[in-house]
Amino acid sequence: MLTPNLFILYVSDPLESAKFYEQIIGEPPVGFPTYQAFEFDNGLIFGLWSTSAKNFVSGGEGHRSELAFQVENEEIVRNLYAQWREIGVEIEQELEEAVSGLTFVALDPDGHRIRVNLPDG
Repeated sequence: MLTPNLFILYVSDPLESAKFYEQIIGEPPVGFPTYQAFEFDNGLIFGLWSTSAKNFVSGGEGHRSELAFQVENEEIVRNLYAQWREIGVEIEQELEEAVSGLTFVALDPDGHRIRVNLPDG
């Protein structure tokens, strides 16, 4: 089976976005001015690629995806919601009960959706 190990968001300013994600992830990125990446213990790499980088090509537009953090319990969901609000993260969807339990959606500096929720039951 082919397993994805890299997820990239296209951003206007990778250094600004990296500072944002460093606040919510709690670890610093590695990279270059036009590309920043967070490497996780499970092998996943989360990249932030500049839309003004040389050879950047993308015909798409809009934000039709989410970066999701599935956490162990509702207390963690509530704590992250409170922490992110405290540091000024924009909340698009307030805390609410969904099919899989408590969830909320925040936005990064480029408007990408970031969901925190419980794993599907």
